[in-house]
Amino acid sequence: MLTPYELSADTRKRMEIMTESNDGFVIAEADLKLRGPGDLEGTQQSGIPFNLKIADLVRDNAILFRAREVAENIISQDPKLSQPEHLVLKQQLSRLGGNRYDWGRIG
Repeated sequence: MLTPYELSADTRKRMEIMTESNDGFVIAEADLKLRGPGDLEGTQQSGIPFNLKIADLVRDNAILFRAREVAENIISQDPKLSQPEHLVLKQQLSRLGGNRYDWGRIG
């Protein structure tokens, strides 16, 4: 890797991270913490009209992973969300995008 002689604080931190680990997941997580999430869920990158308005991808990492685990369990047990306890979830997902997306594969 080549850099100019004088480095910004962020560039220096990125270089340190990449010399300390060769694990792409560790590097990506550290980079996310440095730069923030950007427009990760916006229509610009994913094409899905869905925004995280109540969560911060860095700060709320643990709860977002837990929510994903719960969602995966629900989808694996009831892929069509036909059980009565999943009716509200099915209605909300329909409101967000109808049947245009396979919500079980997102993320």
